[in-house]
Amino acid sequence: MGVLAGRTAIVTGGSRGIGRAIVERLARDGARVVFTYARDADAAAEVTRGVEEAGGKAENLRIDLAEPGGAERMMAEAENRLGGLDILVNNAATAFTPSPLAETDEALFDRVMTVNARSAFLTMRHAARTMREGGRIVNISTLNTVRPAPGITPYAASKGALEQLTRVAARELGARGITVNTVSPGATETDLLHEANPGADFGPVIAITPLGRLGLPADIADVVAFLAGPDSRWLTGQNLRATGGLG
Repeated sequence: MGVLAGRTAIVTGGSRGIGRAIVERLARDGARVVFTYARDADAAAEVTRGVEEAGGKAENLRIDLAEPGGAERMMAEAENRLGGLDILVNNAATAFTPSPLAETDEALFDRVMTVNARSAFLTMRHAARTMREGGRIVNISTLNTVRPAPGITPYAASKGALEQLTRVAARELGARGITVNTVSPGATETDLLHEANPGADFGPVIAITPLGRLGLPADIADVVAFLAGPDSRWLTGQNLRATGGLG
């Protein structure tokens, strides 16, 4: 039996990239997982099928976290399916084409903040009310909050907000044995990376990364699995930078 046997988990944005790797790893460790997706039903079904073929348990739930009330409906439905909540991973994020601050549209800023920060606030608020003692909350941020780049104002701002939500929630929920931590990936080989950086050459990033490559989704999932498991019991309010040494 895995270290998460008997535990339940919700993962937002679990149909591809880092989210998919997290779903697969938590299920492999024995957790029963419900994960969300926004559009690609085929990709979500593929994840569910792969987990089940490997002997794990995962269900997918279609929801647009940018919709009014979407996060609350998702949490209620997922928790109902699971029969209780032990682990919450806020991974969902929205891609956009970088643009200078002076040219950044208000609607774009609002959409990125809604998906990346507001939805996490709402899922964490729900978890703060219902999560079982000894639970785990893991929020996926980014190295860009400490190594910002031009053109990513909404993204960096939303992830900075997420990191502060982590720190405050850790203080509030510690008395119940619930830990709240952040994982901040560096450049990771995902569709989102390429969608946000169309045509980019990542050679210079690789060159200054001590471990000499882009991250893989599994690299991040392994860190999340540690924070979701029993061995992380004395860590809370922390930001683990899974960057290959980049920052």
